Amino acid sequence: MSVPQKIALVTGSHKGLGYAIARKLAQQDNIQVVVTSRKEQDGLTAQQRLAAEGIQVAYHTLDVNDDSSVQQLTTWAQQTYGRVDILVNNAGVNPSQPEEASLLTVQLETMLSTFSTNVLAVARITQALLPLMQTHNYGRIVNVSTEMASLTTLGSDYYPLSPSYRLSKLGLNGLTVLLAKELQGTNILVNAYSPGWMKTDMGGSDAPFTADEGAETALYLATLPEHGAQGKFFAEMRKFGGPIALQW
Repeated sequence: MSVPQKIALVTGSHKGLGYAIARKLAQQDNIQVVVTSRKEQDGLTAQQRLAAEGIQVAYHTLDVNDDSSVQQLTTWAQQTYGRVDILVNNAGVNPSQPEEASLLTVQLETMLSTFSTNVLAVARITQALLPLMQTHNYGRIVNVSTEMASLTTLGSDYYPLSPSYRLSKLGLNGLTVLLAKELQGTNILVNAYSPGWMKTDMGGSDAPFTADEGAETALYLATLPEHGAQGKFFAEMRKFGGPIALQW
């Protein structure tokens, strides 16, 4: 008896960590990946790069901050596949302005726009696609967060203050916990993870690890078996040599 193909959608997957996650998922048996990006040419270029490796993915434009864009994607996914099984909420921003060095200088407009992309956009795309998971009582939702948003270590860690980024990811962590609570008892598993400091546009060239390494935990959480982790916060797997849940 054949197993139905799983449909995986990765937001912001034309480059960096999102691209690495999409690539790893597409290399698994029986997973059809949908790569997304705001600009069509960026996504098509990523699709072509993967095709050159013999990895076939689908593509659709997606602006996670735009209601109509999210609805268009949802309608397309429903009409094309009739389901979405895996959602990786990777798209995000980390402002780097000098004002981000202090809560006394951070621009509230920047804080608001960061929260909009890192939290509200995740709520938007999750609200849109969750009914497709509920129809089949199967789903894996992976929210890309950061250890910089751990309340347990927030007051003592060595990371930059970065208030817009940190506070937005705290919001994302809260969203993860609340959604997992609401979905308790179903086969729709929601978790967050920190990919660590990687060589990406956001992480810069001085980062010690690659996007491929940062994608390992996303793959693990996106393919959890039934009764797997629910509402947990994971570290990057390379740090401990396996999947380890962190304290929120």
